[in-house]
Amino acid sequence: MLAIINARLHPVSSSPVRGALLLDGGSIREIGDIRVPGDVPVIDARDRIVTPGIIEAHCHAGLSEEGIGWEGNDGNERSDPMTPHVRAIDGANPEDKAFGFFREAGITSSQLTPGSANIIGGEQLVAKSKETLFIDEMVVLRPSGMKAALGENPKRVYGPKKSPATRMGNAAVMRKWLSKALAYSKKKESGSDPDFDMILEALLPVVHGDIPLRIHCHRADDILTAIRLAEEFSLDFSLEHVTQGHLLADTLAEKAIPCAAGPSMVHEAKVEMRGNGFEGVATMHRAGVRICLTNDHPVVHGRNLPAAAGMLQAAGLSSDDALGTITLAAARHMGLGDRLGSLEVGKDADVVIWSGDPLDARSFADVTIIDGEVVHRRGDDA
Repeated sequence: MLAIINARLHPVSSSPVRGALLLDGGSIREIGDIRVPGDVPVIDARDRIVTPGIIEAHCHAGLSEEGIGWEGNDGNERSDPMTPHVRAIDGANPEDKAFGFFREAGITSSQLTPGSANIIGGEQLVAKSKETLFIDEMVVLRPSGMKAALGENPKRVYGPKKSPATRMGNAAVMRKWLSKALAYSKKKESGSDPDFDMILEALLPVVHGDIPLRIHCHRADDILTAIRLAEEFSLDFSLEHVTQGHLLADTLAEKAIPCAAGPSMVHEAKVEMRGNGFEGVATMHRAGVRICLTNDHPVVHGRNLPAAAGMLQAAGLSSDDALGTITLAAARHMGLGDRLGSLEVGKDADVVIWSGDPLDARSFADVTIIDGEVVHRRGDDA
């Protein structure tokens, strides 16, 4: 067990309170005005802000490693535009320096995803930022989704000599393989024995609605294509990046589509990111879109995610709402809102003690706790 006392607790799911937090067996046991047993180790927060762990809901940590180059570039299997059978767990290196930086920044969980070179790029997972040699020990949820992509990336990687070379080709390739997966499923359900196909087997959880298809799309027309395809095949899905989502905010809100917005703390790296910024994300939030914030690490380093949320606050969100986009909203986006993202009894004991306002770029994560264990402590007085 472990207790945090004299804390300014920001649960995210409810109003801030002053009090203590009791952690037991990797989960939160009590919160608020509580009596801490005398034999429990204590961390005195000294009136500092305490929040749930920060969550990076869409990133490539472990797959696109820091400071290595080609040897650590395992985020895209560029041999074919259709690779749903590859799995992030087989490429993610737990020794990537990014996870250490995450711990130092208060990021306790992240969704590790293949890149966006392919129309369907592979299976995702959610991992804790634990220090270990074994990726399996970091896994919270696998699979957490299937990565897909529309827009410039697939057509740039494979065109002009191979499909897809156009946005029409992007949609056609996705439609072709989803249709093939449905036909394959029907054969299996009818009792016939189709030849085993690893690609189609990997797509079965997608077409059955067991896992979401998480579709990379920036431009408004690509967002609409993603929605059109997902609805055509009755898929569970989310939209990733949604740079021009503010132009479709009412539609996204009405359809209650989960969206991970960003990276917004970056220049317009390609044409489809024109108009990139935090104002569009704020517009979507005000319209009621189910939105969380991502830095798309390493496009923008994940450790800057709290500062990005601070920029979102500057764009008009309240501090509580901005914090929510990188905690509870991010957890819900990944399908883990019942375990992560807020300080509530029964949830995972992923907690951060901050030196100041967590959304202020001058603040530090003084103490980071994952599953009830201290994984980072800044300075001797933390």
